Amino acid sequence: MSGAALLVLADGRFPAGGHAHSGGAEAAVTAGRVTDAASLEEFCRGRLHTAGLVAAGLAAAAAAGCDPLVLDEAADARTPVPALRLTARRLGRQMMRAARATWPSAELDALAVARPRGAHQPVVLGLAARSAGLVPLDAACAAAYESVSGPATAAVRLLSLDPFEATAVLARLAAPLDQVAGQAVEAVRRVPGEGVGVLPAASAPLLDITAEQHAAWPVRLFAS
Repeated sequence: MSGAALLVLADGRFPAGGHAHSGGAEAAVTAGRVTDAASLEEFCRGRLHTAGLVAAGLAAAAAAGCDPLVLDEAADARTPVPALRLTARRLGRQMMRAARATWPSAELDALAVARPRGAHQPVVLGLAARSAGLVPLDAACAAAYESVSGPATAAVRLLSLDPFEATAVLARLAAPLDQVAGQAVEAVRRVPGEGVGVLPAASAPLLDITAEQHAAWPVRLFAS
């Protein structure tokens, strides 16, 4: 286990393509649902307990050694919207490139061959964590953090929000983030006996709907 490796993996400057995505924040800002730091915090909190929890579970399972191809199918089942499946695989492909350059491993190579167009990003993230010598809780924390740090960073550009306020939002979500990561790991412990169906499958219908709408916009600042 390496704390430094976790910092590298969770760093927004890790070249995995996340900077080009808002995690649904652009659509929420345009719709008037996110207008300031308070509404951004509520948006991020909701995303953390839905999309973030699902991503944390998949990442933790991959880090624990579960079959990444089975997990990729489970991720598909938990992502009913075509726009979000496409985004997840594009981000997974970019994460794969960065991870193989940073922490080369036979497991990453095998997944890259099996999914040349990209596996779901949380699955790749979890496998990258495993290749870096991290444990499932580390992978879950990284996935959960990414689910809220992306929208918070995007809001700075979309709303001209004070970056200090955006960072304070993330700091206030620290305890819920730990809770979500712990919940994900608890589910992973049940996988050997019960299968991947026990992994979190929380839904966020509004995020799904607005993701499809956002993908059809002729002009947008972020890819998703």
